Amino acid sequence: MPHLPLRLIKGYAAFKGGRLAEERARYRELAEAGQRPEIMVVSCCDSRCAPETIFDVGPGELFVTRNVANLVPPFAPDDVHHGTSAALEFAVTVLEVKHIVVLGHGRCGGVKAFLAGVATPPPPEDFIGHWITLIEPARARLACDDPDPNLDPETALERANVCQSLDNLRTFPWIREREQDGRLTLEGAWFDISTGELMALDPESGRFQPVDEAAAAA
Repeated sequence: MPHLPLRLIKGYAAFKGGRLAEERARYRELAEAGQRPEIMVVSCCDSRCAPETIFDVGPGELFVTRNVANLVPPFAPDDVHHGTSAALEFAVTVLEVKHIVVLGHGRCGGVKAFLAGVATPPPPEDFIGHWITLIEPARARLACDDPDPNLDPETALERANVCQSLDNLRTFPWIREREQDGRLTLEGAWFDISTGELMALDPESGRFQPVDEAAAAA
């Protein structure tokens, strides 16, 4: 007999009797016409910061890729496996999304692990250790930028890491070209899991500021 964790079976039963029943036509449309989301979100795989929940979206609205510490690696055309880069390529060149949002979050385990082991090179079999070395340029940029005195070091690095991922996005030629001609925007955000507050990156100041919900509603 097929088996899944009981929590998932109960969740599916609730979904089938609730949201699926309410949005059956939408699912049928997506199945027949395919997906055309306008927004891609690069997020952490932390269970506490699911983009679909934070942004209250329905099926087909977001194209999401998640990894440890919401990292975007630099463009590296070689024969190594690149899951995040493949997702970016599909979203940009096939789905033609109009926005890419890098979503960081508070209490990030990947950032915490990086800070704890920054002086220790990871062994070859340590996948996480090698992956989070991608945070190093974000730590280096903190030393060059004017630090925000109100931020603790971990939060500052989480936010710098979002900025670094945005810079890395621009190393992909088909992303850089589309941003330059206005077909694509790149944006950063940071979610505080302890308060539920969402901050967005102001490109002019380089600071993260609370999202203006009133302006969005208007």
